[in-house]
Amino acid sequence: MAKLSIRDIEIKGKTLLMRADFNVPQDKELNITDDTRIRATLTTVRYILDNSVGKLILISHLGRPDGKVVDKYSLKPVAKRLQELLNEPVKFLADCVGEKIKDDVRAAKERIILLENLRFYAEEENNDPEFSKKLASLADFFINDAFGTAHRAHASTEGVAHYIKSAAGLLLEKEIRYLGEAVQNPVRPFMLILGGAKVSDKIGIIENLLPKCDCILVGGGMAYTFLKAQGLAIGNSRLEKDKIGLAKNILDKAKNLNKEIVLPIDHVIVGNIDNDADIKICDREIPDGKMAVDIGPKTVGLFEGKLKGAKTIVWNGPLGIFETDSFSKGTKEIAEFIGNLNCTSIIGGGDTAAAIAKFKLEDKMTHISTGGGASLEFLEGRTLPGIAALTDKK
Repeated sequence: MAKLSIRDIEIKGKTLLMRADFNVPQDKELNITDDTRIRATLTTVRYILDNSVGKLILISHLGRPDGKVVDKYSLKPVAKRLQELLNEPVKFLADCVGEKIKDDVRAAKERIILLENLRFYAEEENNDPEFSKKLASLADFFINDAFGTAHRAHASTEGVAHYIKSAAGLLLEKEIRYLGEAVQNPVRPFMLILGGAKVSDKIGIIENLLPKCDCILVGGGMAYTFLKAQGLAIGNSRLEKDKIGLAKNILDKAKNLNKEIVLPIDHVIVGNIDNDADIKICDREIPDGKMAVDIGPKTVGLFEGKLKGAKTIVWNGPLGIFETDSFSKGTKEIAEFIGNLNCTSIIGGGDTAAAIAKFKLEDKMTHISTGGGASLEFLEGRTLPGIAALTDKK
């Protein structure tokens, strides 16, 4: 990696400012309902503690308070959960910048300090230089371990790195390694699986990775715009009418590059999207009044046949409406199949990661990205501001 890693700096006795992603879901009583993002930071936090850091100041956002103090978006519950997970005291401070915070950080006897929600200040999302300087003044080094926000040029992700020596945390380093190798130098055969609702969401990935991959398997709602572009009947299935021409162009480009784009050859169809909907399987063409909600068994077999020799698989987007159990079989069976392959399997965050978690297959995948939008932009070949701003290795 061309950027400094936390492994490259001497942190003993130093004060570190670390950007984490603690944007976790909560219920109405403000109990954290999913602590995955908190757990994802623990490897870096424990590395820091094990290497005799002086103090670790953690910063994050939570929700969209729009530059105002909103009690329900306080990070106080995160401090409590973090303390439970680490079995180490965590000091919570009810602000994130200012002279009082500096004094409170110096006075704190705890090694771990969590500051209040950065987005209580509008200056955070505006990437205000003065706000960035105030954050930087709290510590000796800045560590970014929040890949999920690395595609945003905010004060705590990009701005602060201009005023203090900055490095990637272990989680961010892992994201860059796996996604970067997949984009730049994948071990072949390299297969790309794309799903989700819209072709328009995946244009950037297709344009960037089509010349580099060996085959693209397409499922989910986006598949039906491609099938429509081939002149096939898709019933009431998801369609982006204004992207039919784009889908044709992509198919033509793949043909010219001698790359294979594999589309569903059968479908799970319903008349309406309900748990108790009358489910049927149909072949390539979908009858009027019916909509596809999942790939069919023949398509599962076709996809597995293409994937069986793969050495690198990148998957972004579920292959059906996996949130509904009746429509999740295709996504689940492909996930289970990949989990048993001898290959590098990279799950591109967001809904795909949620599907893998639902099926309890996390430990079967090589890497599950912690960033939905960030992983999407990384796979599109875009420069992520939160990574670009880190200090370069000499």
